[in-house]
Amino acid sequence: MEAKAILRNCPLSPRKMRMVADQVRGQKVENALSILQWNQKATYAIFLSKLIKSGIANWGVVNADSRIEDSELYVKSIMVDGGITMKRLRTAPQGRGYRQRKRSNHVTVIIDSKVSNTQTEA
Repeated sequence: MEAKAILRNCPLSPRKMRMVADQVRGQKVENALSILQWNQKATYAIFLSKLIKSGIANWGVVNADSRIEDSELYVKSIMVDGGITMKRLRTAPQGRGYRQRKRSNHVTVIIDSKVSNTQTEA
């Protein structure tokens, strides 16, 4: 059974977050965390690794009868959506003001196991 973790209003650009998320989509959880640990975009990787760890903990709560180590968890789905955009003014030459957009994003991670937990009752 799958588990979901959601990160809302992360103060980072959604386009750059998608680049990091694409690297871990479909990977085993151990692989994904090691990829994020050595990623060039460290700030983005920290947010995603915390979110994946939260998804693992959520999976452990939903599947209390299974062990996390034996279940071969993987990142089934990871979606990055745009959040709110704060609009600020930046001073510009000759008394003008340029608009500066500070973007945020929402990230959803779905963790699932490759080993099915179906038990036959006899």
